[in-house]
Order: sequence, then C-alpha cells, then structure tokens
Amino acid sequence: MVIRDRLSFDKISLPQLMIGLALLVLMAVTRGQHFASVDALPSASWAVFFIAGVYLRSHWSFTFYMAAAVLLDLSSLAAGASIADCITPSYIALIPAYASLWLAGRWFAQKMTLNAVGILRLTMAMVCGLVLAQLISSGSYYLFSGQFANPTMAEFVERMVAYTPRRLESLAFYIGMAACVHVISFELRRLGSRFGFSHE
Repeated sequence: MVIRDRLSFDKISLPQLMIGLALLVLMAVTRGQHFASVDALPSASWAVFFIAGVYLRSHWSFTFYMAAAVLLDLSSLAAGASIADCITPSYIALIPAYASLWLAGRWFAQKMTLNAVGILRLTMAMVCGLVLAQLISSGSYYLFSGQFANPTMAEFVERMVAYTPRRLESLAFYIGMAACVHVISFELRRLGSRFGFSHE
C-alpha cells in the first residue's frame, strides 16, 4: 500500500512557515563566516534549496532563499571573511545551480511516497540535482572565475571527482535528517488521528 503525505500548497500554512524559518536559520548558521555561522557544520545551502523545493513549492521560495544566500555572502565579505575569491563573474551561475536543486526537490514532491520506492526516488532526485548543480557551479567557476590560467577538461574532471563526494555527503546528511523528521511527523499525526487527536 502506497501512503502519500504532502503538505497543502493551496495556502501558506503554519507548518510551511515553520519549515521556511527553520531552513532560513539553517542556511544562516552554516553558510560562510559571519556573526551567526557555526564552523563545525557543513554548509546546508544546497540542501536548503532541495528541501524548499519539496515543501515550499512557490516560486517565491526560490527567490527568497537566493536573496538570503547573496545577503549572507555579502555579510561574510563585509565581516572580512576570506571569500573574495568566490565572488567572481561566475557567481551568477549559482542561480541555475541552486535552481537545479530546487527543481529536483519539486520533482520529488510530486512522487513522494513513504516506502522503498520513495527512498529510491529521493536518492535519484538528490543525486541528479547535485550532479547538475555541481557541473554548473564548478564548471562556471573553473571557466569564468579567472582563478585558472589554462583550464582543461582533464583538470575539471579531477576537480569534479575531488569535490563532488564531499558535496554529496553534506547534502545527504541534511536531507536524511529532514526525511527522518518527515517520517516521525507523519507517524505522530497518524497516531493522533487514530486516538482522536486533531493534527490541524
């Protein structure tokens, strides 16, 4: 039996507001080096865009988190963090890179099920979104940042092989946590309904 569990997207609900705020806080404390950053945690920015695509499917959610990412980077730069090498002409490529993660999340939201097939779809969406985002962000940085005098395909492939697993690890970590929260929330609501408690 396939069990589907999606939030209503017809209007902004309290759960959506809570998810949106939690994602914003997560991005703020893990992105860059500024007054609120937590250096011990890997950046959650890529996961934030994927998860926002799943739960906050309005196009405005993408715009909001994109603006938040830019403001956090600018605040890190103003605070004297060593991210100047990241703010190059290739920075604009973060828009399609993050969009690929957000769209992967939206695709998964349409296929979400709480079973083994759902896990497979989640894995596929996560990996495809990550690979495309990595190709766009790393490729544009490698070609247009001005940091590499003689870019070659061989060197780019080496960089992809070196950095993609680390990106996948942090993405899987945060998405795995979100999936656990989702399942626990669903089970609590199901139990509440069984015993006559409303989850509205």
